[in-house]
Amino acid sequence: QVQLVESGGGLVQAGGSLRLSCAASGGTFSTYVMGWFRQAPGKEREFVATINWSGSRTYYADSVKGRFTISRDNAKNTVYLQMNNLNPEDTAVYCCAAELDYRGSAYLPTNKQAYDYWGQGTQVTVSS
Repeated sequence: QVQLVESGGGLVQAGGSLRLSCAASGGTFSTYVMGWFRQAPGKEREFVATINWSGSRTYYADSVKGRFTISRDNAKNTVYLQMNNLNPEDTAVYCCAAELDYRGSAYLPTNKQAYDYWGQGTQVTVSS
């Protein structure tokens, strides 16, 4: 059983930055593809970013490309999401997710159905 716990959310002004963390336990973190998703009130959960097992490959939603950076530290079983130049449209609950099915280093799923385990999420609120 894999457990994921997010932290680092909060209230920030437009243009500000936040760094989210997701700590994993209960499995072999270094073999997982990790992703970040977000869900705003009244909206579907949407893909934000994903990173392969080694951290050598990443992929981003167009809405966050150039502003957000996903990274991981396999020694600490943690994945990060650095969010810069935040705007009110980024307000959402941010969740990390783990995909356990190894399919090669180029496998970077953006579909939420591909992921096996989810954290509870952390709230990010951006004020204008």
